Amino acid sequence: MVPATSSTGRPLRILMTKVGLDGHDRGAKVVARCLRDAGMEVIYTGLHRRPEQVVLA
Repeated sequence: MVPATSSTGRPLRILMTKVGLDGHDRGAKVVARCLRDAGMEVIYTGLHRRPEQVVLA
């Protein structure tokens, strides 16, 4: 099991995104919810992102 906090005690920050034209995001949303429930901070950028947009997130 991965601890939900870093060595400084801050919650781990997770970036989740869906790159390209794939419109199926239910799995990503389920994983994001599980990570949040475990105490992590999750940033979900949504669907149809370009790599440049992900880098800026």
